Amino acid sequence: MSMPQISVIVPVYRAEKFLHRCVDSVLGQTFRDFELILLDDGSPDGSGAICDAYAARDSRVRVINQKNAGVCAARNTCLDWVFSNSNSQWIFFIDNDDWMHPETLERLYQAALEQGTQIAVCGYAQTEGENPAVSPEQLTPERWLPKDFYMQRFVNATVCWGKLYHRSCFDGERYPVGKRMEDEFLTYRLLFAQEVLTIIPAPLYAYYYNPTGITKSGWNVKSLDAWEAYEQQIAFFEQRGEWDLVRFRFRGYLENAVVNEADARQALDSPEVLAARKRIHATIKNLLKRMSRLHYLEFWPDSELLLRYFPVRTRLYRLYLETRARLERKKNA
Repeated sequence: MSMPQISVIVPVYRAEKFLHRCVDSVLGQTFRDFELILLDDGSPDGSGAICDAYAARDSRVRVINQKNAGVCAARNTCLDWVFSNSNSQWIFFIDNDDWMHPETLERLYQAALEQGTQIAVCGYAQTEGENPAVSPEQLTPERWLPKDFYMQRFVNATVCWGKLYHRSCFDGERYPVGKRMEDEFLTYRLLFAQEVLTIIPAPLYAYYYNPTGITKSGWNVKSLDAWEAYEQQIAFFEQRGEWDLVRFRFRGYLENAVVNEADARQALDSPEVLAARKRIHATIKNLLKRMSRLHYLEFWPDSELLLRYFPVRTRLYRLYLETRARLERKKNA
């Protein structure tokens, strides 16, 4: 096989029900110059045997085996393998229960080359098994600023899958091991490192709604990782002086806080819950203190969310009211 242009990475764990559909969609791509890396993350079912069977039939398939360490560690292992053993210039992630349109890799690859970008993104559709409908007018590549894409296509902008990355995007970048919602910790940084993104609106990626999947399994202590990810994003945008992005992410932070404040009551004695609650209080308090009058007024439409959260946090609520009154006095002075 000639040097592959694209490394397709699939972390595999308990996927024997879905893995054939995923792998077949990769091997059936009209773009042929790729390698498929299947990482068996210590799966206790028959997933490992399925991976080995594909490798025996197709020379483009590589299988890596490791003890179960989670999806972040699995992706990192694959990235390390690519950087050490492959000359491929592009990287594409697909989850083991998802699949893609036969032209996904070809269209993303050609669009990235034609537009001279290092990240090309396709649209996606959530599905319970049916193939997403693709219309011809959706296939024309577009150029988007990372900021616009992040604010207008937020879900697509935070996941790692459905994107063709130049390998240089991952120089010095890896996923945080042990985190839930791991994409939220890294994808935004990769996007905002670019001046422009290539976007193909068509849903060339099928996101399978699996009720038993990691992110659909209900609340647990690891759900608190979302707060940490949002805090990092808020700090990132504040450092860049992007206050509209700070507000956009802060709103999601507050919404998550309101939801988790109720959901976490089942684990109020957990040290992790107590630590996370202290952290979110400090984050909101410090952000309010750092805002100038102009920036504060930009946050005014989010006051309803603040009011939903702060009444059960008397000191923070008082700070909110005092800050509001002080800024109003300055405004009217």
